[in-house]
Amino acid sequence: MSDKERGIEEEKAKLLEGRKDVEAGKHLMTSAKSLSLGGFGLTSIVILYYAICSSTMLVINKVAIYHFPCPISLLCLQLFFSAFAVTLGHYVGVVSAEAIDFDKLKKFVWVVVGFLGTIFANIKVLQHANVETFITFRSTTPLILSICDYIYLGRALPTMRSWLSLVVLLSGSFGYVLVDSDFKIDAYYWLLLWYAFFTFDTVYVKHMCETVKMTNWSRVYYTNAIALGPLLLALPLAGEQDRLSSVVWTSNVWVPVLLSCLMGICMSHSAYLLRDTVSATLFTIVGILCKIITVVINVLIWDKHATPAGIGFLLVCVFAGTFYEQAPKRAL
Repeated sequence: MSDKERGIEEEKAKLLEGRKDVEAGKHLMTSAKSLSLGGFGLTSIVILYYAICSSTMLVINKVAIYHFPCPISLLCLQLFFSAFAVTLGHYVGVVSAEAIDFDKLKKFVWVVVGFLGTIFANIKVLQHANVETFITFRSTTPLILSICDYIYLGRALPTMRSWLSLVVLLSGSFGYVLVDSDFKIDAYYWLLLWYAFFTFDTVYVKHMCETVKMTNWSRVYYTNAIALGPLLLALPLAGEQDRLSSVVWTSNVWVPVLLSCLMGICMSHSAYLLRDTVSATLFTIVGILCKIITVVINVLIWDKHATPAGIGFLLVCVFAGTFYEQAPKRAL
């Protein structure tokens, strides 16, 4: 066989190998898309994971704060537990998390600002209002987030069906305010602060997920480890020293505190998974819809819930959210 013929055969072999690689890649992509658990696709599994965490975290935090009335200290414990758990998991090889990188750190600072502001306002809301008040105000956020998705994240505007579902969500929220049996103006001040931080956090984190490549556990580690620093510095200013010294660490205290720490890391992990999977608006709506489980738990175990009329308006919000359709990416 001549050198020319051997060269042609080698080129054919390379082309054949390349075709095999392409076919293998297509097969892997198809397998990944079709991978399921009990009939649920990967996106559905992520939504279910987030729904379980989200629906229980709010109630657990409410119980923890009731028995351990030191919200900033509780938040520090949750952040430390999450950062330590990821570090330990990475050390033993269970999870993969990157060390702090300065370039990514600069981009991540605003994530931490939004995160700290949101969870701080969240805890203050839970101090001054019932769970349904918080859930219903959260139901209004998709309306503004759908505009943010269009302006900042390259998605199309919602369809008419989706706009109607968002308007009904907003109407149900206003209806709840009219019949709220535990209306407190200081709680609504905290709710407005939470609203601003939550909107910024949701949009900016989605932008970070799309532009800064890192593992999901790295995002969890960055968020909790970086946020812990400024919060520890602010802890002496919180004025919780007297309450901390009077806490008796019985099972009624340490059990809900430990559960809130465990759920904290699960919530952070599941939230980043879901943010990476769906739009900012749909992420928020999933959070709202899964809160119906929170309402059921809250009614069963807690005496600080809204009136039947208030819960009715909440159910209107949840029902409206089921009709929302995620807007696709705009063609560039």
